[in-house]
Amino acid sequence: MKHLKLLSILLFITLFCSAREYHVSVTGSDKNDGSATKPFKTINFAAQLAVPGDVVTVHSGTWREWINPARGGESDAKRIVYRAAAGEKVEIKGSEVITGWKKQKEGIWKVTIPNSFFKDYNPYKDSIYGDWFSNHGRIHHTGEVFLNGKSLYEMEKIEKVIHPVPNANIRDTEGSTCTWYCESDNINTTIWANFQNNDPGKSLVELSTRRTCFYPDKPGINYLTISGFNISQAATQWAAPTAEQIGMISTNWNKGWIIENNIIHDSKCSGITLGKERGTGHNVWSANKSLDGSLHYIEVTFRTLRNGWSKANIGSHIVRNNEIFNCEQTGICGSMGAAFSLIENNHIHHIWTKRQFSGAEIGGIKFHAAIDTKIVHNRIHDTGRGIWLDWMAQGTRVSKNLLYNNDLEDLFMEVDHGPTLVDNNLLMSVNGIRTQSQGAAFVHNLIAGQLRMWPEPGRFTPYHLPHSTEVAGLSTIFSGDDRYYNNIFLGNGPELNKNDNRSSYGLVIYNEAKLPVWISGNIYYNRALPSNKDRIKVEMPDFKPDFKINEVGNQVFLILRLEDIRSDLKTSLITTELLGKAKMANEGFENPDGTPLKIDSDYSGNSRSANPMAGPFEFVKSGEQTIKIW
Repeated sequence: MKHLKLLSILLFITLFCSAREYHVSVTGSDKNDGSATKPFKTINFAAQLAVPGDVVTVHSGTWREWINPARGGESDAKRIVYRAAAGEKVEIKGSEVITGWKKQKEGIWKVTIPNSFFKDYNPYKDSIYGDWFSNHGRIHHTGEVFLNGKSLYEMEKIEKVIHPVPNANIRDTEGSTCTWYCESDNINTTIWANFQNNDPGKSLVELSTRRTCFYPDKPGINYLTISGFNISQAATQWAAPTAEQIGMISTNWNKGWIIENNIIHDSKCSGITLGKERGTGHNVWSANKSLDGSLHYIEVTFRTLRNGWSKANIGSHIVRNNEIFNCEQTGICGSMGAAFSLIENNHIHHIWTKRQFSGAEIGGIKFHAAIDTKIVHNRIHDTGRGIWLDWMAQGTRVSKNLLYNNDLEDLFMEVDHGPTLVDNNLLMSVNGIRTQSQGAAFVHNLIAGQLRMWPEPGRFTPYHLPHSTEVAGLSTIFSGDDRYYNNIFLGNGPELNKNDNRSSYGLVIYNEAKLPVWISGNIYYNRALPSNKDRIKVEMPDFKPDFKINEVGNQVFLILRLEDIRSDLKTSLITTELLGKAKMANEGFENPDGTPLKIDSDYSGNSRSANPMAGPFEFVKSGEQTIKIW
């Protein structure tokens, strides 16, 4: 009893004394006091001690552990900060190094690992599953094999390891011949791998062994900062919107995190998740197919509201200045937990590149219920689908983003009622915009490729009271209630399917919109055709613009050739008053605090005039020009 009393007193003193900085080093010990001269050995040990206002500084090295913080901060001003020491490389990995490989034949190696090695979780017994997941008729384990940092391709048969066939349908055709296969019984897990010409005894071979790297297993862990780490190689599970969503960094239904300046890569499924917790449902559609998946998600939405989903409790995260790549589901995803957040200045690339499985939850950024969320100045490429706003995007702003080389589309808006503002973006892929939504405003964008628009009469989805999670009602998608002002359509790409009346270059598809649309001040080149509802426009069907995205180190340049960029096109400065209100939510295109806004700066931050130039750049000319865009 005296011992417990003493512990309580010490905890009280720890909680209320002045903030301190804990240090963590590979040369430290968890028996130390955590000072700069006597650092701890593990990050998670420090995470059990840190209280609001504390800083955990981690020094150079590799940590193979799950950080499960015991508590969070109290406010933005009194948060708990986890940071890599300035100028030092700190890696957090969800993997372990595996040695003892035995050569079977040329290129083929085998290792047998006792299941006890994996402790309470064996990713080579656990398979990817969940709502809206497509396994392509085979098992995919959550584990992964890495050779010198590069993931191999899992095969469903050992024969495909011994005799690999290059996959010509993906960009990494050569890499697809480095393969692996596993079998597990009650005692051991055996893995066969085709390392091609590499000797695993002279290489770094790692296996994913942990579900996550940084994730509190309970709610109430608010106001954390995670800064400056290199985080990789976790055995993450499919993150459906109707499930607990766990990536390599996961907020778990908390509030006020800052995730910044990290390199996040090589997750089996997702890099960062800002999403739902388990208690309000976990893959409920897979468990009960008697109801449609959309009905299940409506039920989940109301359960989250009863579980405290509101601006006061959930979301309001900042995710900025991160590089995220080599994740097979999403770079960043979040079901409802991403509301009221800022996603800014991230470089997201090479998502869903192996394409061994698919599903309806894949993209560079995939959000459900991005209420009052801002997605600003992100570079997203080679992701399949760039940004996917699915259900309940309301008060959302997608601004000044660079998207290119995404082979599905740059932006997909699915069954949203708006208002959603899409302004000053460079949408440079073959497929620019896909919208099965209504209530959006597309303003000052450069759109290279196709648009696709269609109604959805069969699904009722929620809309909310303005700037709130509270559901105001449910409606289907009629199509329309959209605004297109001051955009440039390049009309570049292959010939359209003549039997497809949902796709076009330009806005001619809006001729059949059921709700009113407002269109003015746009420029149409090449195959791009205006809508019959266009008021003021410029058409140049005989001119095919040329453009090229030129990557030079960490910088990106747009080489663009246009004709007849005229300042006498009668455009208007775009304001909240001009855009009006989205029909269903009866909410204006305004700032999250309800104040009116103006689109008075361009992609590069230059001020716009009262008669602004169409497209994302206020200062652009006819002919060829080179513009720095990242």
